[in-house]
Amino acid sequence: MANVRITGLSKRYGARQVHSSLDLEIADGECYTLLGPSGCGKTVLMRMIAGFEAPDEGSIAIDGGVVADARTGVSVSPDRRGIGMVFQDYAVWPHMSVFDNVAYPLKIGRVALDARRARTLAAIGQVGLAGLDARLPSQLSGGQQQRVALARALVSEPRLLLLDEPLNNLDANLREEMRFEIRALQKKLGITVLFVTHDQEIALAIADRIAVMDATGRLRQVGTPEEIYDSPADDFVFRFLGVTNLLPVTRDGAAWRLGDTREPWTGPPPARTDARLVAGFRPGDVALSREGPGLPGTVRRASFLGARFDYLIDVAGTPVRADLPSHDCLARGLLFAEGDPCRVNFHALQWFDGSAVAAGRTSQEAEASLDLNWRPRAELVVDGTLNPDFSQVDLDVPQLAGNTRFALSLSEKRRFLPGAAAGCRGDRAGGSGAAAGRVPGTREAQARAQADRCRGR
Repeated sequence: MANVRITGLSKRYGARQVHSSLDLEIADGECYTLLGPSGCGKTVLMRMIAGFEAPDEGSIAIDGGVVADARTGVSVSPDRRGIGMVFQDYAVWPHMSVFDNVAYPLKIGRVALDARRARTLAAIGQVGLAGLDARLPSQLSGGQQQRVALARALVSEPRLLLLDEPLNNLDANLREEMRFEIRALQKKLGITVLFVTHDQEIALAIADRIAVMDATGRLRQVGTPEEIYDSPADDFVFRFLGVTNLLPVTRDGAAWRLGDTREPWTGPPPARTDARLVAGFRPGDVALSREGPGLPGTVRRASFLGARFDYLIDVAGTPVRADLPSHDCLARGLLFAEGDPCRVNFHALQWFDGSAVAAGRTSQEAEASLDLNWRPRAELVVDGTLNPDFSQVDLDVPQLAGNTRFALSLSEKRRFLPGAAAGCRGDRAGGSGAAAGRVPGTREAQARAQADRCRGR
């Protein structure tokens, strides 16, 4: 087992500040999950812990030993940090058998043949692949290939296991199966795990603690799954943990009303004194009835999902999702049809500052108006040169010469458009258009994007 301490960590790529003065601590033997949107810097942080990237500022210590320190220049190589890592795309060698894939770290470490064989077979058995050691990856399912990658990470008996969105490439059923298997294996071995994901369900299912990271790379909240879900620190955390509803509520003297309407707020009164608030609640927090007290609403959509009914309800012009157990709907006569009136009450509410989420404004947009080193922007790069005529408002790609390579960058994330016709609009890239001027294939585009990043473009 190992504890990890990150102090004052900062990382920048050109003008893009990925992390700034980040502090984080992972305890011995816990499964610690980094949860955040794509592009927020989760993988960058994991790569710095692994030793594949160096921090610009700050330090990283594992079991009290400093493995990276920007001030002193300490940088322990990845193979000496005592870690195992599983990547998003498995990274199993297609020409090697299961046994050879798993045994590779021991072979590189010059472990004796007898010990290597025993440890390899033991690791294969730990992940449920006993008897499949002679198969090639092409003869395995996606879930089995993921187990090979996991066994390879465990065979060297690491003190810290890093899992970088390892379930992304699996179908829904396999993802559900593997998340429980990883959790059971972590508990059995008592190993410290850092799990990176943008999937809220996976994070809630496997973590001892969750750190929620926003688009700027800042930690918004750290806590147990129950704390994060039931007591979110702000509206960003609340929104990120699944489907949510937000109803604007405005103070009108001593009373409260729904948004800017004259409809009175009949739900539980807020404890806060702000003039404008937002009531946040999840679909499962909604209690419906046909009459009686509650906010008046009209059912706009009714969907039967087997064990549950999903309703979309118009409440004073705001759409509200409600999720009710099917047996409860049947027993209480709550089988609504589209157009039916209803009454809306709540089992639980969260209250948030109305200015940050007014008129559908997200936390990210609110933060973009502050000086937080993050600005939405877009640019067009044609053959490596910034195109000054590109419109950042409507993302309209100008006419390009035939067979021209171009890249569209959104929020400083360069994205090539494979198969896009010259002269097409950015939001229709990949659709039909002129035959000439198509962007080169994905591999060449990716290589070019990587070269551009290395040159700081």
